[in-house]
Formats: sequence, C-alpha cells, structure tokens
Amino acid sequence: MSMTVEEARRIVAHLYEALNRPAEKDVAALLAKAANPDYRSFSTNQNWLSRDQLAEVFKGIGAVIPDLRWTIEEIQTVDDKIVVRGEASGTPVRDLYGVKPTGKSFRTMSIDLFTVKNGKLATAYHVENWMGAVEQISR
Repeated sequence: MSMTVEEARRIVAHLYEALNRPAEKDVAALLAKAANPDYRSFSTNQNWLSRDQLAEVFKGIGAVIPDLRWTIEEIQTVDDKIVVRGEASGTPVRDLYGVKPTGKSFRTMSIDLFTVKNGKLATAYHVENWMGAVEQISR
C-alpha cells in the first residue's frame, strides 16, 4: 500500500530542512532524524554517499551558498517510494563548480527518488540541474 503525500512530506521534512541554510544547522542530527543509519544517497547509478558523508556535503554547499533555500514543489508516492520535485535557489559567495561568485542568484530544479524503510529514508537517487545554476550566475 502506498503512503500518503502527507506521510511522505513528514518523512522527507528533516532532509529538506537540512538543505535550507545548512551552514547554520546541525545537519548530521537532521539527517539522522530523516534517514536510516545505512542510508545511501546516489548521485549516479553506481556512486553513493553515506548519511555522514552527505552531511559533510550539505555543510560544504552551505559554505558556498549560505542563503541556500531548497523547497518541495511536488511530492508523488508509489508503494515504498517518494518522488520529490524540488527547487534550489541561492547566491554563491565562493566558487560554484569553477565559476567565481558574481553576486547573482540562481533557481534550479531537482528530482529525488527516495525509498522508505521502517518509516525513514533508506536510499535516494537525485539529480540537480547545477549546469543551469552555473549558467544563471555567469550571465
């Protein structure tokens, strides 16, 4: 049986909270609330980060984009899966993928496919349009 959108929103809430101004938060604690200890976050079909490694990545992104805002635009559920269409926005103050800060902001889309186990996130496959973000800040 599929979970409801409301249940899915509750399950992913702490992860997305960790993505909003992450330099100002205890990202590891928020991810521990959202994800199982053996959580895997896939950026390709083969490469993944552990929950602890992901916390460090979030903190690093927060150092580059202190005002990072990540919103949930849409949630879909199927069985034990949650699909989130999100939007990331912010203004980099350090190099973002080799592009020096220009004072310009970006808005870009993300898609996350989560699997849930025991009421917490077990895996994530995610895609963000960072190329679009880089194009926006370098124009």
